Amino acid sequence: MKHSPPATLLTKLLITVTAATYLTLLRTILVPVFAVPAVFYGISVKSGDPNESLHWLAVGIFFVAAMTDYADGVIARRYNQRTPLGAFLDPFADKLLILTAIMILFLLPWGENWKIPAWFVGLVILRDAVVWGGIAILSYLKRSVKIEPHWTGKACTASIMFTVSWTGLKIIPINPIYPIMVTSIFLVLATHRSILQGVQILHQNKVSSIK
Repeated sequence: MKHSPPATLLTKLLITVTAATYLTLLRTILVPVFAVPAVFYGISVKSGDPNESLHWLAVGIFFVAAMTDYADGVIARRYNQRTPLGAFLDPFADKLLILTAIMILFLLPWGENWKIPAWFVGLVILRDAVVWGGIAILSYLKRSVKIEPHWTGKACTASIMFTVSWTGLKIIPINPIYPIMVTSIFLVLATHRSILQGVQILHQNKVSSIK
């Protein structure tokens, strides 16, 4: 059996990667680029001498990364560029960006009222644990796993992005606890939906095996 050299395999992979997936990869790359100024700004706030240049640099990078999430979805739908690779990478990039942002705002608050509470961080982590843990369990049990987008998941991601932006911008004179509470509702709904979907997959596979 002939094996394609690594360079050929890489070339084939790059050819099959769509424009939407490139945007998703860009979002993944922007996560550490955002984290560096975000962390150093948090440190400067903690020291009592906030560096606003770092603040706006971090906010700008986060905004660009968040916009790629919207853009890759539009491109994938409009030009029929939905692929298994994109279906995996898109939620991964979202989780990476979101978790990085909320952990920074939790550990290094950007001001007395501009922070993410511990219970909200726990809720986000629980949601991700349910989703990815469920996929791992179903894969281990050799159940066919097809990730179908649902409005609760999309609303959850969008509301978290909005909450992080609200907290990070620091220009809206309203405590971010209010959007955090609204986002928590979407988190609960999305988690409940994920659990139901996992149970349905198990039930459908069980029925199929009986037949």
